[in-house]
Amino acid sequence: MTAATHSSVSPADADTADAVLLGLDPEQREVATTLRGPVCVLAGAGTGKTRAITHRIAYGVRSGLLMPASVLAVTFTNRAAGEMRGRLRTLGAGGVQARTFHSAALRQLQYFWPRAVGGELPRLLERKIQFVAEAGARCRIRLDRNELRDVTGEIEWAKVTQTVPADYPAAALKAGREAPRDLAEIAQIYGTYEQLKRDRGMIDFEDVLLLTVGVLQDRHDIAEQIRAQYQHFVVDEYQDVSPLQQRLLELWLGDRDSLCVVGDASQTIYSFTGATPDHLLDFRTRYPQATVVKLVRDYRSTPQVVHLANGLLGQARGRAAEHRLELVSQREPGPDPVYAEYPDEPAEAEGVAGRVRDLIAAGVPAGEIAVLYRINAQSEVYEQALADAGVPYQLRGAERFFERAEVQKAVLALRGSARSGGSDDPLLQDVVELPSQVRAVLSSTGWTTEPPTGSGAVRDQWESLAALVRLAEDFARSRPGATLADLVVELDERRAAQHAPTVQGVTLASLHAAKGLEWDAVFLVGLTDGMMPITYAKTDEQVEEERRLLYVGVTRARHHLTLSWALSRAPGGRASRRPSRFLNGLRPGSAALGSRPGGPEAGAARKRGRRGPALCRVCGRTLTEAGEIKLMRCEDCPSDMDEGLYERLRDWRAGQSKLQGMPAYCVFTDKTLMAIAEAAPGEAGQLSMISGVGGRKLERYGADVLAICAGQEPAGADPDDA
Repeated sequence: MTAATHSSVSPADADTADAVLLGLDPEQREVATTLRGPVCVLAGAGTGKTRAITHRIAYGVRSGLLMPASVLAVTFTNRAAGEMRGRLRTLGAGGVQARTFHSAALRQLQYFWPRAVGGELPRLLERKIQFVAEAGARCRIRLDRNELRDVTGEIEWAKVTQTVPADYPAAALKAGREAPRDLAEIAQIYGTYEQLKRDRGMIDFEDVLLLTVGVLQDRHDIAEQIRAQYQHFVVDEYQDVSPLQQRLLELWLGDRDSLCVVGDASQTIYSFTGATPDHLLDFRTRYPQATVVKLVRDYRSTPQVVHLANGLLGQARGRAAEHRLELVSQREPGPDPVYAEYPDEPAEAEGVAGRVRDLIAAGVPAGEIAVLYRINAQSEVYEQALADAGVPYQLRGAERFFERAEVQKAVLALRGSARSGGSDDPLLQDVVELPSQVRAVLSSTGWTTEPPTGSGAVRDQWESLAALVRLAEDFARSRPGATLADLVVELDERRAAQHAPTVQGVTLASLHAAKGLEWDAVFLVGLTDGMMPITYAKTDEQVEEERRLLYVGVTRARHHLTLSWALSRAPGGRASRRPSRFLNGLRPGSAALGSRPGGPEAGAARKRGRRGPALCRVCGRTLTEAGEIKLMRCEDCPSDMDEGLYERLRDWRAGQSKLQGMPAYCVFTDKTLMAIAEAAPGEAGQLSMISGVGGRKLERYGADVLAICAGQEPAGADPDDA
């Protein structure tokens, strides 16, 4: 890691504006010194984005261009906001407001409510799930604890996308939501929930944003007062903004453009909550004169980890992929990522636990190690393996397995059946084998032979109960003749054994919960098709979000990275699983999906790799962003593109998209069309040299494209459609 980037500046040192810039790399320095007009910072994982934007604010304050009280920096978590405030204080800019969207809006709403509406602001509902339960009861719709959580999530999604109850079914259907109940039922509960809040004079967290937006839209005097107070805005993690948060930001800004946004479309993993990277990707469309700075120097991870991360995104498709950043590690080389295949899940967990123990013995602190998985229900086998290995651990973003409500309920049911010996339990009549007994008992608590469709708490509940079923199967296999009472004793002992010290323990977390964190050593486990990507990721965009989720996991690692999978669930099971498709072409001995091998675009990437770094044909700068590499020039460098040819190509592409029933970018991306319009190739060999035009697309579309470039109508075109 370069010393410059990690030199610290204390308040005593940062007594001048120039001192604040010490230790910044050229791109970070550009962010820090560009204080006027809209600024968009495209910041890859580990590139020091928080450092860049806090030094930017501090530089503006120190240089006298920004008044501390006039700056509002917003982010998405209290932890991130607290970290930002701490850094700003260290840099001598302690008067700057650094808050989450919700806390900033709540502060404004509390202050202006008496003037805008009158009286006191309604009380804030801390836990809406109780109101959702009451709303369900009033609608005569019984929701269990897990359905409550999922329905509550649907209501939150509806509100951040500004969808009213009556419009929820159509909106949810259009968005492809995997709802836990009938859409009409959820809409009914949603409407009743809103009425309950109004009747009792309460608001929820989403209302805080909605009401603030309403006040600023209706009361121009209040909006102008806030705009007079805050004249400069910084938004971190901009790829995660919801439509509602974007609307609030626009009202804060008014007609000004003093805005700096920071984000990375390749780290968009919360679309199920209403987050969308579109605002980040469309920033230059809204602000054509915006300064765009790309941070690609990775100070977190070794070249080996960064190479894998780049390779993972190199296979990505879709709009976010067109804007991916290719990271360049600034650290010394480290070990290659380890790919580990195991015969079954217990063997995988034991292997990971053994490797963790070895790392700790070699001097890696337990607190600098993480085991990351796709869903929380996967944690149990790793909790047990680490406990058996004597390794302390802590769970992040989830309860301990045996403290989950569905697990406690299941164990209670098993204990009750064990006490009765099965004689008085109708579920156990004529059921002899222990695993069958367990399946029979757990069927009364929500377990079914087939998993529920969709994601969310209902699926997590099923996965927890399925883990208990598997545990019973393994227990019966290891102890023939064991009874239900024996299993309950085993469960009690397992629970007791897992009460290990959590201080400096290995972190167990889902990939979603790991966002924003980093460790010296990361284990990415359970990487099989069906888990990564998850089975209910059906559409192309859902699958691509799963790829981005794995990318986030890879980029959490500083030095050691292990990726593992199991070929079967249980010992002795059929080895029917396959490693995640996302690892094809990356792990040793595998080929990329979709071509000969890797598809035309992957082939082009390999050809680029053999040629060395791509250079801008205008200014000579090294190109790192995929879209720029397609154009062979920086986006900001002068273009000699034939605009008329570009529009004809776009019209042709739209026709092909409609004809074939596929998104337009699947024909050619915008960047590829721009590259074709700039090169205006006259023959197939010239066309094939353009990145994004591989053998398959050349064969399928080459004749049409060359005809258009020559000013002719493509073969088979209908003049009436022109």
